[in-house]
Amino acid sequence: MMAMQVKWDDMLSALEFVSMGRPYEHVAVLCMKTGEFLWHSEVGDNFDEWPDDVDDEEKYISIPHKLDLDLGKGLAFAFTREFLPADFDDVQRLFSRRGAYAKFKDLLHRRNTIDRWYEFEARATEKALRGWCDFNDIEIVDDTKSPTDAGERGSH
Repeated sequence: MMAMQVKWDDMLSALEFVSMGRPYEHVAVLCMKTGEFLWHSEVGDNFDEWPDDVDDEEKYISIPHKLDLDLGKGLAFAFTREFLPADFDDVQRLFSRRGAYAKFKDLLHRRNTIDRWYEFEARATEKALRGWCDFNDIEIVDDTKSPTDAGERGSH
């Protein structure tokens, strides 16, 4: 079977939509026959007509939430370990309470590492999502170099 071809920006947009809220609050699926994305939200207006057979794994594949790709607090911990090791215990405490990401980003602003965090997060997201696509026989096409590629060339 030939891999489904999808544009990177479309795949990334679907991941970002699904990850906007809690898991299953926003859902996107990829039609494996047409290559089109369908979007559905439990909150607010729905974007697309939701097919009755959306659970048919031969026809549709659900786009993962960022937490399904281990891009949640574990990523924040990995960043802190690498770039702010003296703050690691504080960051662990932040993530034991509500509002952790806002407090984490406040810390990053105070340490002047917010841009580094966004680069770190973008690279991790791209790696995880491309790996997920490979695993699911989804080929990324029309792929322009992402902004993280330029940063990687200059950092070696």
